[in-house]
Amino acid sequence: MSGAIAKKYVNALMSSCNDAELTEIYGLLTQLVGAFTIEKFHNIILSPDVSAKAKEELVLSLVETKNTKFQNFIKLLSHNDRLTLISVVAKELKYQLSLKNNTYEGSVATNFKMSQAQVSMLEENFSKKFNAKIKLNANENSYPGIKVELDDLGVEVSFSVERLKAQLTEHILKAI
Repeated sequence: MSGAIAKKYVNALMSSCNDAELTEIYGLLTQLVGAFTIEKFHNIILSPDVSAKAKEELVLSLVETKNTKFQNFIKLLSHNDRLTLISVVAKELKYQLSLKNNTYEGSVATNFKMSQAQVSMLEENFSKKFNAKIKLNANENSYPGIKVELDDLGVEVSFSVERLKAQLTEHILKAI
C-alpha cells in the first residue's frame, strides 16, 4: 500500500521537476532516510503529540537547501501525514531516475576480493547485454562463487562452486 502511495508522490515530482532538480531532491531524501534509522527521530515522526508543523520543521532542519520544490514537497508530506513514507519515496525516486536515465546499480557478491578491472569488465558486459549503463558494487562475503544482482532489472546471475561440483559429479556418474 505504501509503495502505491509513494509512487503517486514520485510521479508528481517527476512531472514537475527537471533532471537536475530530481537529482538534488533524491540526494536530500537519502539524507533524510538516514535520520529514520534513529529510533528517537522515528518516534517523534510517529508521535500524535507532536504537531505536523513541528514535524515538518524538524525534517526540514536536517537538510540545508534553498530548493523550494523540495521544501514544498516535505510540507505536502507533512500536511498529509506521510512523512513516514520518505524512505519509500526515496527508493521509488531512485528507481524512476534509473529508468529515465537508463542507468542501473547492482552488486557482485563473492568470497574473494575482486579487482577493479574485473568489476569493470562485468559492468561492460552487462551494459552491452541490457543496453543500459550498469554500475556494480563488489561485496566480499561468504557466497561460494560469484553472484551478480541487478534488482531494478530483476536479474540475478550466479556461479556456484558447489553447483559446478554437483553437476560434474552427476555428469561423470551418467558417463559410467
